[in-house]
Formats: sequence, C-alpha cells, structure tokens
Amino acid sequence: MFYQTYKFNNGIRLVHHRHPSPVGHCGLTINAGSRDETENEHGIAHLIEHALFKGTKKRRAHHIINRMEIVGGEINAYTTKEHTCIYSSFLKEDFQRSVELICDIVFHSTFPEKELALEKEIIIDEINSYKDDPSELIFDDFEEVLFNGNPIGRNILGTPKLLRKFTREDIETFIGKNYCTDQMVFTTVVDMDFEKVLKQAGRYLEKNPPRNSSRKRIPVSCNSPVEKKIDKKTHQAHFIIGCNIPAIKDERRYTLDLLNNILGGPGMNSKLNVALREKTGYAYNVESNITLYSDTGVFATYFGTDRQHIEKCTEIVLKEFARLRNNKLGSIQLSRAKRQLKGQMIIAFENKEYLMQAMGKSHLLFNGIHSSEEIQNIIEKISSDYLMEMANMVLNPENLSILSYH
Repeated sequence: MFYQTYKFNNGIRLVHHRHPSPVGHCGLTINAGSRDETENEHGIAHLIEHALFKGTKKRRAHHIINRMEIVGGEINAYTTKEHTCIYSSFLKEDFQRSVELICDIVFHSTFPEKELALEKEIIIDEINSYKDDPSELIFDDFEEVLFNGNPIGRNILGTPKLLRKFTREDIETFIGKNYCTDQMVFTTVVDMDFEKVLKQAGRYLEKNPPRNSSRKRIPVSCNSPVEKKIDKKTHQAHFIIGCNIPAIKDERRYTLDLLNNILGGPGMNSKLNVALREKTGYAYNVESNITLYSDTGVFATYFGTDRQHIEKCTEIVLKEFARLRNNKLGSIQLSRAKRQLKGQMIIAFENKEYLMQAMGKSHLLFNGIHSSEEIQNIIEKISSDYLMEMANMVLNPENLSILSYH
C-alpha cells in the first residue's frame, strides 16, 4: 500500500493514502487512553472523548454536531486503553471542513460545566447499561483479574462516583499531561494529491504549539494464574479462560492471529464453534480473541451456556486446547487456515474508515505500516511446528486464568 508522510514542526505526523472514491476519511489518533489515568482519574480519558463535542471557543455543542451532518458527513470518536481517536467521514470536497472541525474540538474545547454535568449522566447510564450485558462485562473483569493492580486492568468507562467529581480543571490537567503533539498522528484516506492534503491539513495542524511527552507508563508484570467465580444471578453462566500473551510489537503476533482464528475466530468453522455450537448445541455464543497492547497482550476464550452445561463446555474447550498443543495441523488444514485469515484481513482493509484508523495506530506504535502484501507473506511462512509451539505457550493449562459468572 502506497502512503505518504510528513512531520510538522510541532511533532504531529500526517499520513496520507490516496484512494479513488467520492468519500474520504480522516482522523487524529492520540497516544493517550485509560491506562494513562491515575487511580483518582479513572474514567477521565473516556469522559474527555465525550466532552470534546460539547463546545469550543467558537462553537457550541449543536454547532459541532451540525458542522459535518449538514453536508452528509459525520464526526465521531472512541477511547481505548492506550489511545484516543477523533475521526470523520465526508465527501472529498468537504475535507478541509472535516480537518478544521477535528482540530477545533481537540485543541480549543472549553468543557462547559453545564454540558459536562449532562455528559457525566449519559456515561453513567452507559455504565449501568454495560452492567446489564454480562457477555461484554466479563471481558473487562477478566483483564482486571489478569492485570490486578495495574492501570491497564481497569475498565475504560470509570465509576459513577469518580465521574461526578471530575471538573474542567481535572480534564485540562489530564490533557496537558497526555495530549502531546509528538504523540499525535493525523491520517487521511481521500482522493486528493498529497500536496493539497498537506496544505489544507497543515493550516490547522501546524499552528498548535509543540508539546513533547515525558509520560512513563507503569510497566505490566504478569500475575500468577487465578480462578475466580462471581455470583451475577444471570440466566446463563458465562465463562472466560485465558492468559497474558506477547505484545503487539512481538514478531509472533501473526502466529497468534492464526492460532486464535483456527481456535475460535469469527468464522463459523472455528474449532470451538463447531464443538460447542454445531455438534452439541451447548452454547450460542463462543469465541476466542486476542487483544494486543504496546507492552503486553491478552488471549481469552469465552462462552455462555446454561448452568447445567458449564462443566461439559469447559471440558470440551480444554480438549480443543490440548489437540492444538499436541497435534500438528496437516499441510491442507494449515493452508486453508492461512487462506482464511489472509482473506479476512484483505476484506477488512477494504473498509477505508478501518484502514484510516489502523494507519494512525500503526504509526503511533511502529512509525510505519505493514502492507497487506507484507502481512500475507508473514502468514504464509508460518509452519505447523511453529503454530504448535505457540499453542503450547498460550494454551498451557498451568498458565491459564479463569473467570466465571454463575
């Protein structure tokens, strides 16, 4: 994939990929998320993401909402544990409008107290809604078990008690520490030549004063495996089993992707879906996934089932783990698994909004992007021996933690 880059004097990087389409996408990705909060700031990174849309020095909340929508575009944002992204989709003739709006809300928000109070209640309602969905909540609780005591283990939303205490000054303090220009990447996927993108985006990105980060994240240490049960009084039992895995920069990440895809990825032909849903009917929802951070990662297998089936389901899951640890995939099986994963990745990159966001995250972490072709070549070189070696590391019963809702 061909892309062009430029670094402004204040440290903000611009990454551009030209794609022939009347629709464009752009976004500002910031290397700041919930793991950068102190204990007393829990939830503030996500609150800021919401509050950015509530007023700037020259716009009120309804002006921000309408700015892109009146031309058929949209602006949105999300927060993860390690980064925040504010992004927009638009008709290509409205590119400058989109860049200007993103820069206005990121660099000139005023965080009106009245709007903050309303937004806090909206997030508290989001927290309460989230608690009503145990199949989602259990993943956050599992990371808290794995990373007990480290900020990366805390959920992103925060707590109602802390949220209600946050002031505009608290928000500005967090932004001052974490929204640093040398930790920002602006990415564009739009049908425009690079010089025009640079000129239009530079008008709003370059004039912000430089701010270099001195932040040091608390390193992650692996805890001993834990088995924990929580009484949630839910209709179903919910079960998750997993462990720490290598970080996103580890060269084994694509072997992890392949192993995960074979075991419980999105395909209906995954081993766990066939074993727990198609053959036995014990579980409607079963999956495994990997979450990779800058210095650690999480592998997790989840299923929800009737309480009477939880022991049988656990036994089946552990048997599938053992098969991957003890039996090498044949050449035909391995070839099919690689082809499936490569196909999924190629299709994902066809979503240009996803591509734009992936470009930002990749440049924050690697200062570059692996092309689709490069990734396919890496996957193609994975051997059945190497895959089994990875299975023995990740699926070793001695390393697995368990969390269940009964």
